[in-house]
Amino acid sequence: MENTDPKHMETGAAPKPIEQDYEKHKDDPGPGKPAVTEKDENGAGLAMKWIIPILIIVGLIVWFAMRK
Repeated sequence: MENTDPKHMETGAAPKPIEQDYEKHKDDPGPGKPAVTEKDENGAGLAMKWIIPILIIVGLIVWFAMRK
């Protein structure tokens, strides 16, 4: 990780506040308001909640079948 830009390292500090005046903070802007307040209504979480357990069960069945 020697090529990592030090500006992009996590410091454990609090996240930057929502950007209100981009021109004032152009050199080091915070996140835009839509990036923070947007609802995740159609995210992949609901699909993943069903797909991952099914894949784990299928994987275990295949693993137990191939083991013998």
